[in-house]
Amino acid sequence: MRFLSKLNLKKYRDKVCLLRVDLNIETLAEAPHNLRINAIVPTVALLRKRGVTVVILSHRGRPNGNSRRPETKNLKPATRHRKLSLKPFVPVLSRKFRERVVFIPHFRFAEIERQVRSGGGGIFLFENLRFLPGEERDDQALARKLARIGDFYVNDAFAVSHRANASLRALARRLPRYAGLLFESELARLGKAMKRPVRPFTMIVGGAKITDKIAVLTTLGKKADTILLSGGPASTFFAAQGLPVGESLVDISALPFVKKNLGNIHIALPEDVKLSGRKIWDIGSRTTMNWREIIRRSRTIVWSGPPGMYEAHGFERGTVGVWRAVLANKRSQTVVGGGETVASLALVRGARIPRNVFLSTGGGAMLEFLSGKKLPGIEALK
Repeated sequence: MRFLSKLNLKKYRDKVCLLRVDLNIETLAEAPHNLRINAIVPTVALLRKRGVTVVILSHRGRPNGNSRRPETKNLKPATRHRKLSLKPFVPVLSRKFRERVVFIPHFRFAEIERQVRSGGGGIFLFENLRFLPGEERDDQALARKLARIGDFYVNDAFAVSHRANASLRALARRLPRYAGLLFESELARLGKAMKRPVRPFTMIVGGAKITDKIAVLTTLGKKADTILLSGGPASTFFAAQGLPVGESLVDISALPFVKKNLGNIHIALPEDVKLSGRKIWDIGSRTTMNWREIIRRSRTIVWSGPPGMYEAHGFERGTVGVWRAVLANKRSQTVVGGGETVASLALVRGARIPRNVFLSTGGGAMLEFLSGKKLPGIEALK
């Protein structure tokens, strides 16, 4: 794999880079402080410093109507497209890059190519790629059209590189291709956690579902000294043991896996929990205290998924407790990933991220990479 950081960009001066990033952000209000946006600034800055014209490619949401988000699920297609347009990101990106960003609102490819190659240089933002039906089908015809716009390709969208989309796989194979600065840092930090974890090695697994975490529990989980399990995954393990869980979230489809592997991995389930009605919404104070001690002793930590419904007042204490323990441990190599997990950091006022803690932009991509799966976006760069 070739990395942008090792490339002599002189040969691409006055050329066009197709830069794939991840702007899949739910609300515009969070954009100025969003990890994914801030993380791509160094790559854009490097390209522009070397006189490269940058065309930013991204997607946002599910314009085809398969969205799970209530605010877009039942909308008419035209309304959904307006809500999922990337146009509102223009002022945010312009401030971040300290340069005017030109929005391309249509898909008339010949016209776009003339506009981008007019000689003026600069930064362009393509409209939501998922408005094009070929994007999620890894369509070769779409990749050919996109490739004609640029001279080389850079992937800085690690968070979606587990998707076999046209802008991540087919397009990469049609141009000279490189991994961006963010992408490179993700591979380095996650690769170290996956291949050479220093012991004691602790995994923290929470969130809603366990299905998307099964692969990483099967592989990396066997290397871990302790897996601190909470949220939906913990409720599912409780149910597999025949314990009452009330109306708590249980992933029925994962029960066969859980029953088969109950004795094969070192699971630490909550000792006490906090309820809302008949649902488990957080870990209890005794569990939080014990887990903080386990985290304090750890030398490798991988965390995906908050332990509770941190958005609800009174049920954020477990999440805050875990964060404080993670941030206080300056001797561990720590990787934290997943949109909700990273977003929950806002609960810890004045928090500063120490150098040993890496906030991954990936959720599903991080878990699939750590489980040893081959990600289409990574394979296409090789």
